[in-house]
Amino acid sequence: MMIKGVKELEIKSMSKQHTPPRVGFVSLGCPKATVDSEHILTRLRAEGYLISGSYQDADLVVVNTCGFIDSAVEESLDAIGEALAKNGKVIVTGCLGAKGDVVRQAHPKVLAVTGPHATDEVMAVVHQYLPKPHDPYSDLVPPQGIRLTPKHYAYVKISEGCNHRCTFCIIPSLRGDLVSRPVGDVMQEAQHLVNAGVRELLVISQDTSAYGIDVKYRTGFWGGKPLKSRMTELAAAMGDLRTPDGERAWVRLHYVYPYPHVDEVIPLMAQGKILPYLDIPFQHANQRILKLMKRPASSENVLARIKQWREICPDLTLRSTFIVGFPGETEEEFEELLDFLVEAQLDRVGAFAYSPVDGAVANVLPDHIPPEVQQERLARLMLLQEEISEQRLKRKIGKTMKVLVDEVGEEGAIARSSSDAPEIDGVVYIENGQHLNAGDFVEVKITDSDTHDLWAEIA
Repeated sequence: MMIKGVKELEIKSMSKQHTPPRVGFVSLGCPKATVDSEHILTRLRAEGYLISGSYQDADLVVVNTCGFIDSAVEESLDAIGEALAKNGKVIVTGCLGAKGDVVRQAHPKVLAVTGPHATDEVMAVVHQYLPKPHDPYSDLVPPQGIRLTPKHYAYVKISEGCNHRCTFCIIPSLRGDLVSRPVGDVMQEAQHLVNAGVRELLVISQDTSAYGIDVKYRTGFWGGKPLKSRMTELAAAMGDLRTPDGERAWVRLHYVYPYPHVDEVIPLMAQGKILPYLDIPFQHANQRILKLMKRPASSENVLARIKQWREICPDLTLRSTFIVGFPGETEEEFEELLDFLVEAQLDRVGAFAYSPVDGAVANVLPDHIPPEVQQERLARLMLLQEEISEQRLKRKIGKTMKVLVDEVGEEGAIARSSSDAPEIDGVVYIENGQHLNAGDFVEVKITDSDTHDLWAEIA
């Protein structure tokens, strides 16, 4: 059985008696956890370990878990159980590991449990149970490290942790307060990725717009020049990176908290330096509910800013997420959220019904909404947003746009436009793209659309 998220990496030139130890790897959770997995995999390969694609061939297994919501906890515990049953030697890391004794109570036979962004701790346990090879070949590891994403796009995590204390969220207790990476390290990683053929850099963190706050926007260096540790300056520098064939790499910003200085990156989008795409989790529109969530509480200001952003950059794509059925949410407050969606005309929206998370402050709030009411509100919101999305996509028919190819098959190619982040947004189906390759940039003309996706032909 192939382990989720990792393909087997082989060193065929080595004889069996000199084959290095093998580590299996299961990676669950969000893109930030994916980056943690990549860091651990890179260290493993740098020290000469092989990465096994099956439980049976692995000498031990590392499971990187998610612990944000109940379903993620259940998936993580199931993955740990499967690894124990099929291999027996399991190291657990990730967010679930930070939630007290949950893992130990469910699976007392695991070798060790660590929290998130714990590469050193994981490697120490690996060394304890599986001593590293005496003669590691560091040149087997490419400069860009080991990646779980396709070769043409990659996530770049610029900080860890979060300074906010949203009442529905336990991320700070799992990952700690904000810790920004040195700007030179971020740029070096981005440069290695682009040099290796990555065409799209997806910038992630818990709070991307807070980058550098913890170090007071300290000035670092990149390319022999000073560079401030701040989202605007970092985005501008990443926007200058070019692929080996001279194309400007796509830079996409995720998890942007709506601080005032977010306005500064909109001109960069209008100039084509970074993608005209903002992922901002607004969560709600009613001021009372936002206050209960400990989120920014001025939806009117948000609407004014959206209008201003679109005046500066008409091609801007806005993605957001919302929680419905938060404790105490009245029907009138929910309808205010619907009115906000009509006014804001967001391009991409994700939504989910509120559910208690162990350790979250919102659990003790009064007037929890019955599940059937939550689901009814969620269905109404998504139906409305589908209508908005369908109308916004229909406007693109007849237009020519640049897309990035993700897959190619007998029936054509599947690509993404600047409006489409991988796995969470829509796609562009290119009906005459059989000759293309994954990672190609190509100009297409949009011929049709539906609620989420576009159809096109090569221009």
